[in-house]
Amino acid sequence: MTNKERVTRSKLILASASPRRLDLLARIGVVPDEVRPADIDEAALKSELPAAHAQRLAAEKAAAVAEPGVLTLAADTVVAAGRGILPKAEDEVTARHCLELLSGRRHRVHSAVTLIDAEGKARHRLSTTIVTFKRLTGQEIAAYLASGEWQGKAGGYAIQGRAEAFVRFLSGSHSGVVGLPLFETRALLLSAGYPLG
Repeated sequence: MTNKERVTRSKLILASASPRRLDLLARIGVVPDEVRPADIDEAALKSELPAAHAQRLAAEKAAAVAEPGVLTLAADTVVAAGRGILPKAEDEVTARHCLELLSGRRHRVHSAVTLIDAEGKARHRLSTTIVTFKRLTGQEIAAYLASGEWQGKAGGYAIQGRAEAFVRFLSGSHSGVVGLPLFETRALLLSAGYPLG
């Protein structure tokens, strides 16, 4: 393999507009060559289960921006209460509903990752984390809503912020709840020949 080919194969596109995913990749020494958010319909299909929904969206995001000869990385994170998919909170009413639903109960966070390699082969990984919130008081919910951290977040909360104090129990990947499971992501990159320390 020539130096030119090696550079081409090492180029990485991140199919995400999330600054959190960029920050998480930086933790494992990865800086994408290009950030190219995918424009896809993220609505759930009828009867689609949460884990399958996350996996499908990650795969579709990667496919939407992939090009020959480069690596394309995409992810999707879904917060699930039972078989129900919680929305990304775009308004305070939705955020309040999510927090009241999650208060004092266990939920799952499915974080799917897809990597399309330089030959066009798609590789997939799924991380599922169990999270249990303490029972939230009305005052705690009001204060969290006032913080604005919930905006655009799946399930109405950001575990990397004030909501981390609500977590009574977590089993799985903390980075997966933030938006990109680093163990699974690193494994995918290594399997595709991406150089990591």
